[in-house]
Amino acid sequence: MCDRIDLIDTIDTFIGSTNRKVSVGEAVQAMVLNALGFVSRPLYLTPEFFSNKPVDLLIRPHLCASDFTDDSLGRALDTLYDHGVTELFATVASKALSTFEVEHRFVHLDSTTFSFTGVYDTDPDTDENAVQITHGYSRDQRPDLRRVVVELICSYRSQLPIWLKALDGNTSDKNSFPETIRAYLEQLSGSDPPYFVADSALYSAHNIQMLSDVRFITRVPETLKTVKELYETVSPESMHPADLQGYRYLSVRRTYADIPQRWLVVYSEAAYRKEVATLEKKIAKEKTIAEKALKRLANKTFQTAEVAEAAVEDISQSWKYHHPCVSTVCVPHYTTPGRPRKTDEPTHFRYRIEGEIVVNVEAVEILKRSKGRFVIATNELDATLLDDATMLCVYKAQNVSVERGFRFLKDPLFFASGLFLEKPQRIMALLMIMGLSLLIYALAERCLRTELVEQQQTIPNQVGKPTQNPTLRRIFQMFEGIDVLVIQQNQHRQRSIVNLKPVHLQIINILGVETKKVYFSDP
Repeated sequence: MCDRIDLIDTIDTFIGSTNRKVSVGEAVQAMVLNALGFVSRPLYLTPEFFSNKPVDLLIRPHLCASDFTDDSLGRALDTLYDHGVTELFATVASKALSTFEVEHRFVHLDSTTFSFTGVYDTDPDTDENAVQITHGYSRDQRPDLRRVVVELICSYRSQLPIWLKALDGNTSDKNSFPETIRAYLEQLSGSDPPYFVADSALYSAHNIQMLSDVRFITRVPETLKTVKELYETVSPESMHPADLQGYRYLSVRRTYADIPQRWLVVYSEAAYRKEVATLEKKIAKEKTIAEKALKRLANKTFQTAEVAEAAVEDISQSWKYHHPCVSTVCVPHYTTPGRPRKTDEPTHFRYRIEGEIVVNVEAVEILKRSKGRFVIATNELDATLLDDATMLCVYKAQNVSVERGFRFLKDPLFFASGLFLEKPQRIMALLMIMGLSLLIYALAERCLRTELVEQQQTIPNQVGKPTQNPTLRRIFQMFEGIDVLVIQQNQHRQRSIVNLKPVHLQIINILGVETKKVYFSDP
């Protein structure tokens, strides 16, 4: 796949001559192959990874495993950074997509974070173009670690990355998304701009106005007053059934930040059941906490009824789903110990609380009406260019597009477990290598699936059943145990591939001439 998109030549043309034995493009291809081996080897063990592989076939003749030292790869990372990793990635991705004729009318934009355990230079004057590896919002629930943000744009319904950029660890999506969209559009060179699909981080008054000339599909934050009103007034019964099973929607026109838009109020039956079940667990948990608090309060007495009521008000302020139904009881006190006689007069009075915890039915019902619902917006007012059903499908595809790409990049067997580089510049370059690895992986998977369908063939899945939709990870597993056998007799050297089975030959033939060269050529 690297050969099909001309990875080495594209990078070396972009970089220019370096007069090194291992060019930058060759170093990049070596790191991509190492990453896609899924063996969790850090960069400095790249020679070990290639020690039992035909480097002359995979990269270039006259190269060997020992050429890919950590010094050689480190200098390549430095050169990549010096020439602009985002620009280089865009160049390679554009070449790859045109080679495979991948259209992207819709693209998905999102971000994720990569965490680091080391200590890094956070002086902004060191290199203004290098990312700051610093503390920020942690999606991994590790606020103690420094991090860097990676923004990714993927093609519709695929994990094919077409844009990747590393940002400071404390970067906010709300601020960076518009800049990323503008930067991506600048490198399109007059091509028809796509629809940008993103989560609610993109939707703010400032961003909507800034991107008024850009077509977008994004989720509307639930904190907006208009969204809350729609949840209360639009019932599932008044919505239209969607092609997606269990979904219903209703299209409305709204103007926000002076930009006319089409909003789609969406209801998901499955999401409603899940969210209501979660809500009921929260209600039950809060009731237990509230009952314990009220019991502790009931064991106390107070000087006046007002003080007792204020104490109840104080403990109930944090309750979202319950309210106290209590009354104050007057408790007489006597100076004489023991049970008082009928003729004894109390010396003073204290007050205590009696009552129970009651569910706030009205508040809970309002919350339930918002469950299973979300609102997506677009500034494409012409429904003939983007109908409601397509709008919903495109937004829902976010999970099988950019989110799937992030899951790939964060696989513990991938480079993500070895981000140990000390220089932020090299980390930026390595993140670009990881993006290229995702690109190669996604292209190979797409190519294999497409050819299986077109040639009306199948291969066995994990349980032996025929499939036309395998993951490339499964293909890697199937190809384990295939070795290169080298026989040396005097000056004659012969090389052959052993342990190839019919299913391997089927996949090799499907993937095309470049793959056949790797398995059947003997320079």
